[in-house]
Amino acid sequence: MIGFVRGILAHKEPPFLVIDVNGVGYEIEAPMSTIFRLPEVGKKVQLATHLVVREDRQMLFGFHTEDERRLFRNLIKVSGVGAKLALTILSGISVADFARCVQTEDKAALVRLPGIGRKTAERLILDMRDRIDSAAGAGAIGGGGAGSSTARVEAFNALASLGYRPAEIQKMLDKLAPDEDARTEDILRSVLRAVAP
Repeated sequence: MIGFVRGILAHKEPPFLVIDVNGVGYEIEAPMSTIFRLPEVGKKVQLATHLVVREDRQMLFGFHTEDERRLFRNLIKVSGVGAKLALTILSGISVADFARCVQTEDKAALVRLPGIGRKTAERLILDMRDRIDSAAGAGAIGGGGAGSSTARVEAFNALASLGYRPAEIQKMLDKLAPDEDARTEDILRSVLRAVAP
């Protein structure tokens, strides 16, 4: 098992990254919550990782925090939730907010995530209820506000639903000045104003 990867960020095209570790490029898939926290290409980076081995290929997934990786590992244990859907969930909702949805049985919030239908939302709540403490990590429940990264994730998903490609969206968001207080609507307004003819 590869526990973490530390090296130089060589390439970034969401959801894919390449990290150069002493001349070896590790291809990694990451949720948008992690990608938004990455430094510029050419800078040092370290990600917690999870390796998935299948008959035809091996996939390495990377996470900015241990809480994200822990939640990912618990999600892929749920029937009908594969690695891709788990990444989608992590891209669309913070660890703390997911934990709150499970604890309060907020199906509506989960159904708003891409790829999550009502039955899947119900299964997530049922299966994750007992695991949520370990999945969310210490202090994740009830703490922390939406923050800039969550607003950016929501903006990313909104732009994707408008038909923009992930690489295009990432470039548009990279051009925005960092603002910890920015709301999703503010980010969308700034991006759409910038691309308007």
